[in-house]
Amino acid sequence: MNFSAPKLEPKITKDFLLSKNSEETYMSTYLGIPVKRGLQISPLRRDKRPTAGFYRNKKGELIFHDFGIGFNENFIGVVMYLNNCTYQKALNIIAEDFGYIERSKHREPIKLKISSEKIEEKADTLIQIEKQNFTSSELKWWESFGITEKTLKKFNVYSCKSLFLNGSYFKSSTDRSFIFGYYGGKKNNAELWRIYFPLNRSFRFISNWGKNLIQGAKQLPVSGDLLVITKSLKDCMVLYEMGISAIAPCSEVLFLSDAQLERLKLRFKKIIVFYDNDLPGIAGMNRIKKAHPELSYFFIPRRFEAKDVSDFVKKYGIKKTKEYIEEVKNYFEEREILRS
Repeated sequence: MNFSAPKLEPKITKDFLLSKNSEETYMSTYLGIPVKRGLQISPLRRDKRPTAGFYRNKKGELIFHDFGIGFNENFIGVVMYLNNCTYQKALNIIAEDFGYIERSKHREPIKLKISSEKIEEKADTLIQIEKQNFTSSELKWWESFGITEKTLKKFNVYSCKSLFLNGSYFKSSTDRSFIFGYYGGKKNNAELWRIYFPLNRSFRFISNWGKNLIQGAKQLPVSGDLLVITKSLKDCMVLYEMGISAIAPCSEVLFLSDAQLERLKLRFKKIIVFYDNDLPGIAGMNRIKKAHPELSYFFIPRRFEAKDVSDFVKKYGIKKTKEYIEEVKNYFEEREILRS
């Protein structure tokens, strides 16, 4: 009788994958773009201008950085993002696609792109701005959302005359194309910026912030009754003008880490997630709700024809917005009473 030994598959780890192929090969295969120096058009979103690139971090890892969504990951993080999966699942996907282990029946073969390119230099992604005083047109634009110059200064928002990416000139501000810089401090002696192009149709943001940096966190009180988690610093500033503490993750596709959320629960009695009422906003809240059912959730009903609190202020004014917010707060307070 013929017995054959069962096929033993290797343990799939990052080190195992790197023993088989280079980071450049994995990056070019899954992103579909060549690994090279300089800025490129991002394959992760609709991008008409080069706003993404590769570099090596302090640990020597090859990193793909998309300025537009604040994405900053190695090749495993890229696969996790593209497949919306866990770290270990991403390792297995790579191993299957490259033939290191048996392919699952439901996975279609992909075209492998072997890269001979090597990126050696280690450098942080660099964003530099030339500051200027806010123009009257810019302040008028912010005031349409109820945001004053005093609040802009408190939240470290600057008017940018010109913008430079990785040492190269990128764009200048005009009355038809404002550029605002959200300053996030420094990391490894490099300034952290989230650049906002409010009047741009093709893309609105570029950033070198890490995914754990939370907008508005430095402006929070030590403790309070209510904290709102929203989707933009602009909404945080609108809510601040109305006496409400608010923060926002640095990208709509991200949320707080469990550790960050637990620390905030100790500081605030109630936390409400308040995202846009469009399809991405509702989908984002549903995803967060599955992971954190203990939080409260709210979006502006579509009958108001305003997707977020900034739009609400612009459409109805400060007074009506404050009245509506009080109605919402009373609604949540009544729910708490009924639960107890």
